[in-house]
Amino acid sequence: METIQIQTASKKYPVFVGEGVRKELGTFLSTHFTNLTRVLIMTDETVEKLHLEKLLVVLKEWNPVIFTAPSGEKAKTFEVYYDALSAALENRLDRKSVILSFGGGAVGDLSGFVAASFMRGIPFIQIPTTILAHDSAVGGKVAINHPLGKNMIGAFHQPEAVFYDLELLKTLPIQEVRSGFAEVIKHALIADSDFYLWLKTNIHDLNSLPLSQLSDSLVKGIRIKNEFVSQDERETGVRVFLNLGHTLGHAIESEMGYGNFTHGEAVMIGMIYALKLSNKLLGMNFQLSEFVDWVKSLGYETDIPGQLSFERLISKMKQDKKSVGESIRFVLLDSVGQPRLEEISESVLLNELKSF
Repeated sequence: METIQIQTASKKYPVFVGEGVRKELGTFLSTHFTNLTRVLIMTDETVEKLHLEKLLVVLKEWNPVIFTAPSGEKAKTFEVYYDALSAALENRLDRKSVILSFGGGAVGDLSGFVAASFMRGIPFIQIPTTILAHDSAVGGKVAINHPLGKNMIGAFHQPEAVFYDLELLKTLPIQEVRSGFAEVIKHALIADSDFYLWLKTNIHDLNSLPLSQLSDSLVKGIRIKNEFVSQDERETGVRVFLNLGHTLGHAIESEMGYGNFTHGEAVMIGMIYALKLSNKLLGMNFQLSEFVDWVKSLGYETDIPGQLSFERLISKMKQDKKSVGESIRFVLLDSVGQPRLEEISESVLLNELKSF
């Protein structure tokens, strides 16, 4: 087991990474909480079938309440959020209770927002079950979606801990592996050229990724995430660089319909677009064709879905959280490991989309 300490302005907390770390959860609850009243597990339909029993075995002492959301982005609606709050009220959770978020990034976002808003804030613990959640489970950004924009209704609410049990990743379908690994690649691009070269040299097949390589990649990604979050918990400065690829990526997700295109695969297309802009606008000397060939060999789509309107994508990008007024701001790179935020005109973005 590896332990990474996350340090933010509001809280310091551990991330435990390793096979079987969920078995340490009972000890953590006993030592971390005094007078713990109720435990609410929030999960989704897929994770409930695959893994819930494994978690319940280590939580018998607390007789937890279970709330099951729909799988994927369908968990992050106003209706599901309301139902989760109702479950918390009906089961008499209070400020001495804790929510356990057991699932992928969508469940983590939903659970964290429920925890942040129930009684103006109660504790929660992240127990991620996807590769993508190595990014979303750390840093305290929690939210639900609005039809007009992804993650537009939310809060900053740090967990008490993250228990990242690598044993639970073995059941992931390949599209979820790709989705999560896109965020690993993003972390390398914005922060560590050596890590990026290591990934390109060593990662050739996401279908048969050795656990040691996966563990090393996830730990490195979490450490990079911590570097940004520790400096800027509420995303008023450098934390924005973690959004490389997300401006176009979120627009693609929204236009395709949430859940119809995985987050990481949309972000990968967004990263390729941002790298293209970086080469053209900042004079970055990045071998984009090599990058595209590599990620294609890993199974990623690298083209914007043909049925999407460029004008509608631009409209969605204007609603991005980084935007100010009607201006669109993009995370670009001067070089690998050197990100910057740039305001780009709508006409330039549209022309680059047409030639993409």
